[in-house]
Amino acid sequence: MHDATDSAGAFSAIAQREVGLRRSLSAAKLSMIAIGGAIGTGLFLGSGFAISTAGPAVLISYAIGALIALLLMGCLAEMTIAHPTVGSFGAYAEHYVGPLAGFMVRYAYWTGVVLAVGTEVTAVALYMKFWFPVVPAWVWIAAFSTLLVGVNAFSVGVFGTVEYWFSLIKIAAIVAFIVLAGYLIAVSSGGTIGFSNYTAYGGFLPHGVGGMWVAVIIAVFSYFSIEMIAVAAGEAAQPEIAIRQAFRSTVVRLVLFYLLTLALMLAIIPWTQAGSTQSPFVLVMRASHVPAAAAVMNFVILVAALSAMNSQLYITSRMMFSLARAGHAPRSLGVLNARGVPLRGLLMSTLGIALATVISVLSPASAFLTMLGISTLCAMFPWMMIFVTHFFFRRAQPPNARLSFRMWGFPVTTLLGAALMAALIVTTAFTHTFRSTLEFGLPFLGLVVLAYYVWYRRR
Repeated sequence: MHDATDSAGAFSAIAQREVGLRRSLSAAKLSMIAIGGAIGTGLFLGSGFAISTAGPAVLISYAIGALIALLLMGCLAEMTIAHPTVGSFGAYAEHYVGPLAGFMVRYAYWTGVVLAVGTEVTAVALYMKFWFPVVPAWVWIAAFSTLLVGVNAFSVGVFGTVEYWFSLIKIAAIVAFIVLAGYLIAVSSGGTIGFSNYTAYGGFLPHGVGGMWVAVIIAVFSYFSIEMIAVAAGEAAQPEIAIRQAFRSTVVRLVLFYLLTLALMLAIIPWTQAGSTQSPFVLVMRASHVPAAAAVMNFVILVAALSAMNSQLYITSRMMFSLARAGHAPRSLGVLNARGVPLRGLLMSTLGIALATVISVLSPASAFLTMLGISTLCAMFPWMMIFVTHFFFRRAQPPNARLSFRMWGFPVTTLLGAALMAALIVTTAFTHTFRSTLEFGLPFLGLVVLAYYVWYRRR
C-alpha cells in the first residue's frame, strides 16, 4: 500500500459488503449510545465488587482502566474516521492483520457482548428485588428482554431515540448524585462521613497492590462498550463529524462520572460495606436519609442496566450482520428487513439472555458474578486486538500519509495499551472470581480458530 488513499480503496471491498443499513444516527445519539453501553451495571453494581476487592485504592484501579480506555478510543478514532463501517475493528483486523484475526475478533466480541447482555439482565432482576423480593428473577428477565428486543427490531432511529433518553436519565441522575454526595460531605461534622474513610478501615490499600490490580479487570469491564461508537459509526449520518464529537465527549464524561462518583461514594460509606448483591449507590442514598432517595436511585440504576442492555443488543445484531456479510455466519443472518434492521441477527444475539435466565434459576445468589467471569475474556481479547490492529494499520500507512485524525504518541501508546490488556488477561488466571475467564475463554478461542479452518477448508 502506497498511501492512505490506496489503503481506503483496498478496504472498500469489505465496506461494500455491509451496505444497506440506514445512516440516520446523529452525533448526539452516537455519543449517547456509547455512554449507554458503558454507564450501566459496571458502574452501578460492578463498582461495589471492585470496591470490596481493592478498598479505597479502587480509585487507582479505575484511573488505570480510564487510561486504557482513553488509549483505545484514540486508536479507534483514527481507524474509524479512515474507514467508517459497521464491521469496525473486526473488519480492520481482517484487512490489516489477516482474515483469521478478523474472524476471531468479530466472534469473540459478539460472544462477549451477548454475555454482557446476560450480565445486564441479571442485574435488572437484582434491582427489581428492591420492590418485589418474592418474584422470581426469570419473570423480570423475560419481561424486560421482550421489551428491548422489540425496540431494537423496529428501526435504528427508534433505538437511537430510546437510548438517547435512557442515557439522559442516567447522566442527570449521576450529576444529581454528585451534587447530593458533595453536599453530604460538605455539611458533615465527622462521624462515618468524610475523606477519613479512605484510610480508616485498613488503610488506602487494604488488600495491597494485588487487590488494586485485580480491580482493574472490573474497571475495564465497566468501560467495556465505549467501543460501540466505532460500530455505530456505520449508521451515522455524518461519520467523521459524529465520530470526532462522540469520542471526545464520551471519554471526558466516562472518566469524570466514574472517578468522581467513586471518590464521593468512598467518603460517604465505609468501603467494607460494598459488595456485589446491592448497588453501592443505593447504600449511599440510604445513608443520606433523603425520603425515597434509595428507591429513586434504584429506579435510575434499573434504567441504566436497561440502557446498557439496549445498546448491547444493537451492537451484537450489527456484529452478527457483519459476520454474515463476510461469509463467516449463515447468510440469512445478514438479511435486512424493510426497516433496515438485521432482525434474524438480533434474535440470534439473545442467546446471552437465555443463558442468564438458566443461571439465575440454578444459582440466583451468584448469577451476576458468574456471568461477569465467563464474559470477561471475550471482552478483553477484542480490546487487546484493537491495539494490535492499530499498530498494523499505522505501519501500513506511509510516513507522509494525510490522516485526518492521528493517535498521539504512536507506537508507544499503542503498545502500552496492548501490553496492559495482555497483563490483565494473564492476571485472571490468578484470581478466584475470574478463574472461569480463562477456563471458558481459552477453549472458546481455540474452537473459534478450529471453526475458521474447518469453514475455509469446506469453502
